[in-house]
Amino acid sequence: MVKVAMVSDLHLDINKVDIEQTLEQQSLWLKENQIGIYLIAGDLFNHFNRSLSFTERLQKMTPNTLVRFIAGNHDMVNDISYDGLQNGISNTYFHRKQLDVSGTDWRIIGNNGWYDYTFSAVLHRPEADFWHWKQAYWIDSAIEQPMSDPERMTQELQVIERQLWQAQQDKKRVLFMTHFVPRIEYLRITSDNRFWNMANAMLGSARTGQLLTRYHVRYALFGHMHIHPKPRKLAGTVYFNQAVGYGTARRNEWLTDTFESEWLKRIRVIDLTDKKD
Repeated sequence: MVKVAMVSDLHLDINKVDIEQTLEQQSLWLKENQIGIYLIAGDLFNHFNRSLSFTERLQKMTPNTLVRFIAGNHDMVNDISYDGLQNGISNTYFHRKQLDVSGTDWRIIGNNGWYDYTFSAVLHRPEADFWHWKQAYWIDSAIEQPMSDPERMTQELQVIERQLWQAQQDKKRVLFMTHFVPRIEYLRITSDNRFWNMANAMLGSARTGQLLTRYHVRYALFGHMHIHPKPRKLAGTVYFNQAVGYGTARRNEWLTDTFESEWLKRIRVIDLTDKKD
């Protein structure tokens, strides 16, 4: 049995968290709860270097736990190029990587993910409209990339599919971690041009969920949406959104009063065993 702790969207800078205190608190909790693997599904800071530093320091403080994170859109805003995101960089950075869980038939696969406007298909608008809306209103306008959003998503899906195909050949059960939303069921959809319908275009891709279904993925962890859903089984895959979100005066999404208590409320632990079901 291997205990895996999952969380996302810590937003440590926006939430004005005491980093030293948080490192100590999380390290102690991981040790006390004998967590084998700690997964963070993106959006730690608005600077990639700070996200990387946090996870590397936490890994050193907690040597018996494997700490792994992927980059959300906030992590991508500063300190990293598109090409840099595709490189290995560090053991803690898990984009386009995989990990076989020792003593089990489980494989964890990580990919930052992206979006392709499929969640806003009901609007029947050309790609250019979504691109221009993003440049005007969305934080991702600061993220440079050498291709369109749908092209970027297609590229990531090709990488993911190769990994899922190999996992299937190796007879591995899969826990998949990504930042962006993989299922349209989590979104609010209407057929008009309201703000959220344009924003939905930047939340993820329906094609991700379709791919996970095709390869019978058991578990999927994602973030990006700061919501508090219970684990939900859709088309054979159990989906987890464990976002901590914002606890600011302007936008308070927390159900508790402090970052530590909210993190403890949002983090979810699952057991990966060697027993096939």
